[in-house]
Amino acid sequence: YSGRNEIVRAIKKILHAGIAADSLTEEIFASYLDTAGLAPPDLIIRTSGEKRISNFLLWQGAYAEFYFTDTLWPDFSRDEFLLAVRDYQQRERRFGAVPARLDAR
Repeated sequence: YSGRNEIVRAIKKILHAGIAADSLTEEIFASYLDTAGLAPPDLIIRTSGEKRISNFLLWQGAYAEFYFTDTLWPDFSRDEFLLAVRDYQQRERRFGAVPARLDAR
């Protein structure tokens, strides 16, 4: 899997379908991705101590929260998962907004 490749393939499908650039929306574009019909992720957990997304869910992860852990994937346990979920529950989801603009929504 490659997020960049997924985006290129989606663009090729859109061009093949004859969708005009001025009628293209984010929703239409997303419908051509591999994850069409699925909700975007709320939380992406990155194991192994890496602080990068490694070309993973580039479009879908735009507003996801990230949790980074030094634990290697084979050792990632239920307890570690629960730590990630608890951390996520403490966050204020902004979906790209800055705190001053949140009240305006």
